[in-house]
Amino acid sequence: METVLPGLRQAREADHGPIVAGVRQWWPGSYTPEQARELSLLLPRLFLQFFSGTSLVLERDGEIRAFLVGLYSADDAERAYIHFVGVDPGLRGQGVGRALYTAFFERAAAAGRREVRAVTSPRNTGSVAFHRAMGFAVEPGDREVNGVWVQTDYDGPGRDLVCFRRTVGGGR
Repeated sequence: METVLPGLRQAREADHGPIVAGVRQWWPGSYTPEQARELSLLLPRLFLQFFSGTSLVLERDGEIRAFLVGLYSADDAERAYIHFVGVDPGLRGQGVGRALYTAFFERAAAAGRREVRAVTSPRNTGSVAFHRAMGFAVEPGDREVNGVWVQTDYDGPGRDLVCFRRTVGGGR
């Protein structure tokens, strides 16, 4: 059964600019403008040039209001990865993030993927809670931060991250 979310569609390369603008606008309470700009650098155009078919956009009234950039592993035919998700603050708390993830899980499972992975900062306690609520398990790490396992220097020095794993397409 495919998740129905009015306005949900496959991403396109042309969505890159609006998605980056959304990242810079949607995180003002959590990040300084400079930090939000740096955060947007995690979404180079290549993600939509080469993974638009596995990424999703929620468009309403001609504007992108949410997105999920995901990809299927080229090296492991059973894995998929959720790279970045954003939801306009005006839509938060309405199940949009859950619907994006569910649609990605369904599409990944239909493509033969059996596992979805994701990472987040241990400081982002809301994201950690969301991933757990979506059925992700925290992978063991080498130390604990805020009561959750992290993998030290996962993305380079000082970039400790919480790593998640979730089974799709036939079980949790």
